[in-house]
Amino acid sequence: MSHPTGAPSTDSKAAEQLITNLIAAWNTHDLDRATAFFAADYEGSDVAQAERQHGRTGIRQSLARYFQAIPDVRFALADLVVAGERAVAVWTATGTHLGALMNIPPSGRTVTVRGVSTFTLRDGEIAEAEHIWDVAGMLRHIGLLPEL
Repeated sequence: MSHPTGAPSTDSKAAEQLITNLIAAWNTHDLDRATAFFAADYEGSDVAQAERQHGRTGIRQSLARYFQAIPDVRFALADLVVAGERAVAVWTATGTHLGALMNIPPSGRTVTVRGVSTFTLRDGEIAEAEHIWDVAGMLRHIGLLPEL
């Protein structure tokens, strides 16, 4: 959102900062810090998980699984688009597959995956999110799918 002068609105800047801070929190692997960005009644989905995440407990459990499976995972924000209460983040995650992930035993291999997360923001928190990422690419990196 822009004002007639072309300057971004305060709301857009706040939303951009929230998502930037979220990515930074994910990179600390501090579950308390990472879940603090989400609303108590948060609803989310992840393409690699059959169950939706509900509330801070749900997102905390989801993040804990990823941090356990790829303990050195780092997220890099490639692009961020904010429009009103919606934000879309394009990211790349890189790390070493050292724990079980999606019932796949650790491979010890480095994985790099690209993904997109959509966020609905409410009162300065993330109320809803959808995480879509390249599961097939990750499976290729750990040797379970052939290179195309």
